[in-house]
Amino acid sequence: MSNGNLFAALRAAFPPDLDGTAVETDNGLHYSWRDLERGTAMLANLLASLGLPEGARVAVQVEKSVEAMLLYLATLRAGYVFLPLNTAYQSAEIEYFIGNAEPAVVVCTAKNFGWVSKIAFKAGTAHVFTLDDNRSGSLLERASHCSDQHEPVRKQAGDLAAILYTSGTTGRSKGAMLTHGNLLSNAVMLKDYWGWRTPEQGGDVLIHALPIFHVHGLFVAIHGALINGSKMIWLAKFDPKLVVRKLPEATVFMGVPTLYVRLLAEPGLTREAASRMRLFIAGSAPLLIETFNEWKERTGHTILERYGMSETIMLTSNPYAADPHHGGQSERRGGTVGFALPGVSLRVQGDEGRDLPVGEIGGIQVKGPNVFKGYWRMPEKTAEEFTADGFFKTGDVGRVDERGYVTIVGRSKDLIISGGYNVYPAEIEGYINEMAGVAESALVGVPHPDFGEVGVAVVIPRPGGAPDGERILAQLKAQLANFKIPKRCFVVDELPRNTMGKVQKNLLREQYRSLFGS
Repeated sequence: MSNGNLFAALRAAFPPDLDGTAVETDNGLHYSWRDLERGTAMLANLLASLGLPEGARVAVQVEKSVEAMLLYLATLRAGYVFLPLNTAYQSAEIEYFIGNAEPAVVVCTAKNFGWVSKIAFKAGTAHVFTLDDNRSGSLLERASHCSDQHEPVRKQAGDLAAILYTSGTTGRSKGAMLTHGNLLSNAVMLKDYWGWRTPEQGGDVLIHALPIFHVHGLFVAIHGALINGSKMIWLAKFDPKLVVRKLPEATVFMGVPTLYVRLLAEPGLTREAASRMRLFIAGSAPLLIETFNEWKERTGHTILERYGMSETIMLTSNPYAADPHHGGQSERRGGTVGFALPGVSLRVQGDEGRDLPVGEIGGIQVKGPNVFKGYWRMPEKTAEEFTADGFFKTGDVGRVDERGYVTIVGRSKDLIISGGYNVYPAEIEGYINEMAGVAESALVGVPHPDFGEVGVAVVIPRPGGAPDGERILAQLKAQLANFKIPKRCFVVDELPRNTMGKVQKNLLREQYRSLFGS
């Protein structure tokens, strides 16, 4: 019986020559495929030596580094569950995640060790290690004494591989449980759908410029390169000048719309600079049609836009080449997220649970081997989010046209996507409403030229209270990740409401729409 461990499949795709370069970093380091094999073995042996319980969670909040990627792969290899945490999260957030997931191991940066370890030990975590982006920390120190031989732990496709926290539109974050089978099925399918080239076909080289604490950078990009045995050019942080400089050495780039906007501001971005590139992929937030068109004009390349979620990895994609499942169509259409991927069933339903005809707008629901197992320790929430016939309700609103192209027209429950990150108004409103002098708050998303969308908070004071907008923002900065902080905060006498007393956020969005330009 074959091993369903995702790591085993990724390892099997390494090229025969293990001494070739697997990862080249922006500070001149080269990691061979053998380095990846040995490094993950040593880290997996370290985890195995800790005597962790079956299904133990390994929570990780560190800066981007190749070693952080090795830790992810080692966690899979050792048969444990990986829990990536955004580097911007502050103490209130980390306390919730550690309390909810109860990880057996926490890995953080050395500078955060003081406060993170205090939270972790209090919650019953047995092991806290440090890992920094300069190849230092107690994790690597301990692993250096471990053997570099390790047999990947046997796993079934349905076994848990990772938990990704996705903020709730109401209340607290939910942990989406992804299995080895979810992740592997998506990686294998995208390898084919996006035309990844084998070494015999000339090979592909990926520029990896995304963070590695969410789906796009951790799963789509890393799995894509590894399952194809492709080299990665690894950038610790997105640097538009460096990306343009590296384009002639690469063939694939994945980014969020904000990155494309910043690249277009570089005079060095020309057809010549991008002539060796095979594919530019965009996702995590809507790509403006202006960006799509300008990119085509400047580089001669048509960006491939796709759509996915923490709970499902990739769901739809514009075609890379002729799609046999959709009549051989190959057009990448701006403003759409393409077709449902092979193996994914996608439908649009109305409020009363009936399938809507072509072109009508409704709730997007999906089913497939990539769709998650459910929310961690939230059986009621899980049951609520799936239909009786097993479709997951994405919470996104959209339509499918007569050619099969999916367009996302909005997001239910007022989700804001800022620079590719999800911001859920209810979470931020909860913090603002607890502040002195505040009676109620509403957070809405408005267009922004750089981030696509940003939050604007509108606050009404308590009788006799005098809250100050700037002070509210300063308080939030001490509590929450930077991407969640509203760009502006207004104090007003009243919020617009409907007859049921519900705040009409659509009117607020309209009111502040032009705050950052048209």
